[in-house]
Amino acid sequence: MDTPRRPERTGFLLSQLGSFAAARFAELVKPAGLTPATAGALRILARNPGLSQRALADRLGAVPSRVVVLVDALENAGLVSRTRDPDDRRHHRLDLTDAGRAALQGLRAAAEQQNADILGPLDPAEREAFAALISRLATAHGIDPDVHRGFGDHPHAR
Repeated sequence: MDTPRRPERTGFLLSQLGSFAAARFAELVKPAGLTPATAGALRILARNPGLSQRALADRLGAVPSRVVVLVDALENAGLVSRTRDPDDRRHHRLDLTDAGRAALQGLRAAAEQQNADILGPLDPAEREAFAALISRLATAHGIDPDVHRGFGDHPHAR
């Protein structure tokens, strides 16, 4: 009698690894008073100075009302400045402050530590091959490598 073949588990393992990686990143940024969502917002704003709150919400895959709360927290922490757009007073322009740029440097260190923690069991050639493959998959599925879309609410469900 043939033993039934076990189904491919790659997707499941990727999901588990993603959950582990997200939890590890959250642990690493927590001492700085950040979350994956605030970290993603800082990275987006660093690349897009003057972005509107609405555009930030779109990039994060979150409803605008949640982004208002997020931006309030970043502004209260002194990481982001919010000013009325002179060309369209209905919109707010968002920019990193000096403290926000400093926090971004800490995020880079946290990301490097996360990579070391997760990829530690692989040798350099395996790390390079894995990075190339997972980047290709992320690109194929429209996943932005810099943000936790939807603030963790089923991030890429379509």
